[in-house]
Amino acid sequence: MTEQISGTTAADIADSVRDLRDRGVLGAGSPLPPVRELAAMLGVNRNTAVAAYRQLAQAGLVISRGRAGTVIAGHESVAQEGFAADTVLRDVGTGNPDPRLIPDPSAALATVAGRPVLYGEPVIDRGLEAWAREWIATDLGETDFRITVTSGAVDAVERLLAQALMRDDAVALEDPCFLASIHTVRLGGYRAVPVPVDDEGMTVEGLRAALDAGVRAVICTPRAQNPTGASLSARRAADLRAVLADHPYVLLIEDDHFSMLSQREYESLIGPEHRRFALVRSVSKFLGPDMCLAIAATDPTTAERLAMRLSPGTTWVSHLLQRLTLAQLTNPDAVARITTAREHYAARNESFAARLRAAGLDSPSTDGLSLWVRLPKPARAVAERLMRRGWLARTGDEFALDDRAEPSQHLRLTVHDLSDEDAETLVADLVAATR
Repeated sequence: MTEQISGTTAADIADSVRDLRDRGVLGAGSPLPPVRELAAMLGVNRNTAVAAYRQLAQAGLVISRGRAGTVIAGHESVAQEGFAADTVLRDVGTGNPDPRLIPDPSAALATVAGRPVLYGEPVIDRGLEAWAREWIATDLGETDFRITVTSGAVDAVERLLAQALMRDDAVALEDPCFLASIHTVRLGGYRAVPVPVDDEGMTVEGLRAALDAGVRAVICTPRAQNPTGASLSARRAADLRAVLADHPYVLLIEDDHFSMLSQREYESLIGPEHRRFALVRSVSKFLGPDMCLAIAATDPTTAERLAMRLSPGTTWVSHLLQRLTLAQLTNPDAVARITTAREHYAARNESFAARLRAAGLDSPSTDGLSLWVRLPKPARAVAERLMRRGWLARTGDEFALDDRAEPSQHLRLTVHDLSDEDAETLVADLVAATR
């Protein structure tokens, strides 16, 4: 039914395809005409058809399969974090924290119930706001900022982009990239501009190229970048701030998701003169994914715009959840458990990385819940061989921004919960799978 596609501009053509999909005329897997054929059919320039397909791809509505053409995307095409469903394999691609190291909230729960919160009251718990301000000020120093509480980091990023951007605006993303950031940008209808990541974080030339391409927002992970585990060095952060100095109104979002668990110092891209910024810190890695709460420290203007989207009667984060978060973050036993978790993740990951290096596989010492392992051959082939040996791994292809990129030669492995015996077995199986 592709003959029903209409439009003379890229936006109109993209809207037409979206409408046909929404009405069920085009279903998941339905092929779209080649670019030249579509352009001839509609009487438009080939570049217009290319731009339409690019908009659809960036919104996650279509998938480019190279010579196999472009097809309507289905729900199954969206990779997600967490355990894989319906598998008997040992899953080492989850990206999950160890549930044994998450503080038990039982005792804190008894302390947070009390006076109910009614319509018209402040949306942020005053105690949590005061604690968060002190926590953030340690890193942002004299920078003028406001505190906002959101339902997790992804919620914060989605709202931050929505209050600053319009459809088809360009956003700079790290490449390879955190899955949730890819989805948020694509489903918001924004254009993702990849910025390569190396051992010191975002590359200077990559960020400069993205800014020259007109990005209106930059999403950066200052430490424990997912999936690579890279953290900004002090030198790299300074160089990136120098590049950003000429673009003070580009929205700069720092997703410091591993804050309390990180072994690395926080290095920021937020310079003293940068006018639009947000430092986002979720509690999900150390208090658990079900604690859907994040603290966003933003410039005053951005805070005002966020407040319009977080007002009483529309949506706010439950005060019970806010009080529970504060109760745990100020409880010595819970804080001690977080410290234990930080040391555990670092020790177990380094132990596994050392085993890999001894076996001849490249695995640098990085930060985070997972390891980024370089392979001598395409990761998909290695992952398939691991499956035959009982392991389910996640390849770097899932984190790539460009579907046309060369096949990844990396695996992201979550191994901090493996016993020494299982770790030895996985390394041996991984070595065998690369031969």
